[in-house]
Amino acid sequence: MVSNNFKDQCSDLTKEFNIKIPCRLAERVEAYATENNSEITLVVIEALDTFLREQKSK
Repeated sequence: MVSNNFKDQCSDLTKEFNIKIPCRLAERVEAYATENNSEITLVVIEALDTFLREQKSK
């Protein structure tokens, strides 16, 4: 049986995940990363993690 569970598909600590976001949001993420001397990937990871943790506590 093939599992569609994301955890079952991810044997590494990281997983490439491609998404399309509005250009204006991408520009905001890029600007935030630049202003905070960070990488775009790290900004997106932190934002998504924070969002999901807040949803869990509701």
